[in-house]
Amino acid sequence: MNAPVNAPVLQPGSRINENLEIKPVRVAVLTISDTRDEESDTSGHILVDRVRGAGHELAGKAIVRDHVDEIRGQVLAWVDQGVEAIVTTGGTGITGRDVTPEAIRPLFDKEIDGFAVIFHLVSYQSVGLSTLQSRALAGIVKGCFVFCLPGSNGAVKDGWDKVISAQLDSRHGPCNMVELMPRLMER
Repeated sequence: MNAPVNAPVLQPGSRINENLEIKPVRVAVLTISDTRDEESDTSGHILVDRVRGAGHELAGKAIVRDHVDEIRGQVLAWVDQGVEAIVTTGGTGITGRDVTPEAIRPLFDKEIDGFAVIFHLVSYQSVGLSTLQSRALAGIVKGCFVFCLPGSNGAVKDGWDKVISAQLDSRHGPCNMVELMPRLMER
């Protein structure tokens, strides 16, 4: 059995069925920043390491500026290429340049409202009330899960380790998002 390097942080009532093989998910990582490049993109590198360490396929990695059209263009390109999950980092704050929610939310077929709630609960344990400055969000774009995290290393670690990784682990119970993937485009 291929055990993932970075096992998800399990919450009460959760479990990983070690008797099952993990089903790798095609995951892309998008850094949204006007200032970071490949060398300084520490949060993007953390996500790449965690995606691979969890046994998933890295379907792509890119950096785009805090610009609505660039963000949407990259997300839609990956969706059209069959990427199953996209994790973004950056642009979820409350300054004028932070436009990730404005770029991504209109693309959603369905928003996953509980993601923001759970992310903020987890984030509150790390950064206290500063979590109010994040507009983290998630949803589904044409059958692809899109998770938008803040740009800090700590937020990326909390978001992946304590929320996203378990839901993208096909062995996680009582349920996970991987088992829903075949049904996302049902009408």
